Amino acid sequence: MTDLRSVSLVKPNRPQFTDIEGLAAMVSQGDAFGVGGHHFARLPVALLRAIAGSGIKDLRYVSWAGGLPLELLLEADTVAEIDLCFSSLDIFGLPPKFRAAAESGAIPVRDWTALAMIQALRAAQQNLPSMPFQLPRGSDMLARMAGAIARPDPVDGTETGFVPPLRLATFVAHAQRADESGNVQIIGPRALDFAMAGAARQVLVTVEEIVPVGALRRDGRQSILTRNQVSAIALVPGGAYPASCLPFYVTDYQALSEAFAAKDTALSEKLRLPSGGLPERLQKAARVRAETVLAMPALAHGDREASVDEIIAARIAAELDNESFASAGAVSPLANVAYRLAKATHAPDMIIATMSCGHLDIVPSPMVLSLIESLDCETAAAHAGGDDTYSTYYQAGAVTHEIVGAAQVDRRGRVNTIALSKPSGGLLRLPGQGGMADVANMHRDYLLYIPRHSVQSLVHEVEIVSSARGLLTPSERDPMGYRTGKALVFTDLCVFRLDQTSRELSVIETMPGITRQQIRDATGFAVTFDAGCREVPVPSSDTLAVLRNRVDPLGLRRLEFVSAKERGALIAEILAADRAMVERLIAAQKSPVAS
Repeated sequence: MTDLRSVSLVKPNRPQFTDIEGLAAMVSQGDAFGVGGHHFARLPVALLRAIAGSGIKDLRYVSWAGGLPLELLLEADTVAEIDLCFSSLDIFGLPPKFRAAAESGAIPVRDWTALAMIQALRAAQQNLPSMPFQLPRGSDMLARMAGAIARPDPVDGTETGFVPPLRLATFVAHAQRADESGNVQIIGPRALDFAMAGAARQVLVTVEEIVPVGALRRDGRQSILTRNQVSAIALVPGGAYPASCLPFYVTDYQALSEAFAAKDTALSEKLRLPSGGLPERLQKAARVRAETVLAMPALAHGDREASVDEIIAARIAAELDNESFASAGAVSPLANVAYRLAKATHAPDMIIATMSCGHLDIVPSPMVLSLIESLDCETAAAHAGGDDTYSTYYQAGAVTHEIVGAAQVDRRGRVNTIALSKPSGGLLRLPGQGGMADVANMHRDYLLYIPRHSVQSLVHEVEIVSSARGLLTPSERDPMGYRTGKALVFTDLCVFRLDQTSRELSVIETMPGITRQQIRDATGFAVTFDAGCREVPVPSSDTLAVLRNRVDPLGLRRLEFVSAKERGALIAEILAADRAMVERLIAAQKSPVAS
């Protein structure tokens, strides 16, 4: 393994142009290995398949997220160590190979907070021995991050986190275009790509197109990795498939669903680009414009009674107003629905940021699964990277809300999304905290939800505190520059508030038809009820009509409220409805009326 402390990050002014096999051959045994893109967007899937098939071993996987890239590398027994903040397959649940590796202890897993990882990459990028970061107060995360320490700030003495450089040997990414001199264009959110490229000895990129020098100027440049930041480039059209690469194609959720469901074929084979090339429907879907979707006649889902998922979505939406800045995290259909509902009804001036704050100030278009990313990308006022948004919004205390699902919450509102002890022994690995350990204190309002209230999910004390509202009162928050707001936990039985005096949860609202005894019986700690406890109001018929017919016509919010056994059937139902709706929109896009 190369000692990266003595390796220069300076690259030649002209990157090498090669093929995908040439890129894969540049990865070395034992590399600290970063992966660009995020969620199912702009992932370098073809290059990862080539690297996995090359026989390379002992990579140290380093990325904010694990997900599909990590699953591909684990399948090939390529990874020896894992550094991440979060690992999920989005609507398809927890990644099985990551879980198996983490639960068995076969591969060391180091959980990072997002801010600590950003600052560690920046330290490497800027040739600094360390970088400071706001401590994730109230959580156990500082002790879980190797090398991170808390020390008094040398200027004013405030206890501050410091993290050493996180140096990468190789960073791989997929991008939309490169010009013939080697400048690489990234359209849309940048994730942590720029910080990781800056921290890497070599940067290997696949692209959809190679264009003449000067052509990138015609696209407004978007985000450019200049040619002296890139080591080698390969032309690989469809290189992100079945993930998306806008504006060329959207994510193929059907292919992903089939790949994750099948057990008899290697994942790398199931995710191969079809022999006929990119499916035409994915390319046509990428060209559907927001105005076409917004002009689509609203669906009619009837006048049935409000379901609990709708009641919770509407109740969360009621927390938002015209001064809200709400960020939707990695896997939060419920949050996305609540935010869009608020903006489409009573809070038109609020700001919504999606794709983990990569799409800033979106228009609340309907949540059509295959088009969510492209519509948000089109309507966003700006695109950003995760490192940018931390500096500009989260650390500045500008974000008011980010409602996040939790696997386990205790009486003090502390969260565990890392691992649970199994009754039979051993651990059940969870996705990880993402950035919640940081932003739980940075947001004005701390909002959590637990879709299925039980004694296993609402416990006396969590085993691992992955995130918590450690700074709760104005006297604690004001010196850090954070606004003080509400701290709430929403469940399918009630709404809790974290009391600033007792620092424990108490019930302030009950769901319609739910008794206090039902709540007591389903909670793993002694429940107290606020003196003003009342029943959550049922959404009005007008609100339900907007929610069902305009905001969430496919019912994506339901995915958060079903068991693992029920999820497969619901996903199949949603995918069928999604495909039918996208076909309607593609046809409408062609029509004179739509244009």
